[in-house]
Amino acid sequence: MKSQHPTVQIGFEPDCVVVPLSRILPVKTLRRSVKDSQKYRQIAASIAEVGLVELPVITRHHDPPDSYLLLDGHLRVEILKDMGKTEVQCLVSTEDENYTYNKRISRLAAVQEHQMMKRAMANGVSHERLARALNINVGSLQRRVRMLEGVCAEALNLLKDKPCPVRTFEVLKKMTPLRQIEAAELLINANNFSAPYASAIYVSTPQDQLVNANQPKRVKGMTPEAIGRMERELARLQQNISSIEERYGTDNLHLTVARGYLTKLLCNARVVQYLSKKRPEFLSEFQNIVDMTSTLPSEAGD
Repeated sequence: MKSQHPTVQIGFEPDCVVVPLSRILPVKTLRRSVKDSQKYRQIAASIAEVGLVELPVITRHHDPPDSYLLLDGHLRVEILKDMGKTEVQCLVSTEDENYTYNKRISRLAAVQEHQMMKRAMANGVSHERLARALNINVGSLQRRVRMLEGVCAEALNLLKDKPCPVRTFEVLKKMTPLRQIEAAELLINANNFSAPYASAIYVSTPQDQLVNANQPKRVKGMTPEAIGRMERELARLQQNISSIEERYGTDNLHLTVARGYLTKLLCNARVVQYLSKKRPEFLSEFQNIVDMTSTLPSEAGD
């Protein structure tokens, strides 16, 4: 009896292949300035120290014969060429799409990076070698290793796959666990994980929700009076955001129902003709509702 379930196609050939670099065709051109970037130096240092960790992804191409399209790993391949290498081991994709490798879809979060560093050190990798592989000094490495100390498990769970910089976690550490959770939710709701935004949340945090409750908040360039005003304003803003979040689902349900009804209504030529003659102001508003996609003001959606 045949299975009712569809078969899943393997996205890669089962074996890696070693390919001459001269046969790999890039699908994009790197900027001239890329070799001066921190990312380039970091990847180059990693390859020099521990070798190629993540294999480039290619797909077979027949023009010219025996050539390959490079789907992912342009920077790695360029670095290997600069190192004088002539070939590289690659994964061979059965599809020629490169959406899977989009850095905005499949990127490593700070929490995941931290866990990888901790695991490497637990397996015996020295601080010095790991720092060389990441192209950072030992002090910066130790700062990253201590990054999550003092951040509660619930907040970490919320931010585990988010692009939070080290500085954001350092700000969160200044708050009590419950406030850390609230701050993490605010970061996620705003889709803003930057250190300045985390600092703004810190400034708006009541004194009794800070780890050092007896120590006045210090923010560079701000007086205690300005911090107090900002704290009150941000508290009101957070209340408004919470109120909007509570109403948003219901309002959008009402909008969906109303749009569906009015769309059908305005498909009736006789109704449109009547409204245009007797109630043109109603017709204009009905058309606006039909065209709406959100209950939020246009500036809030931008």
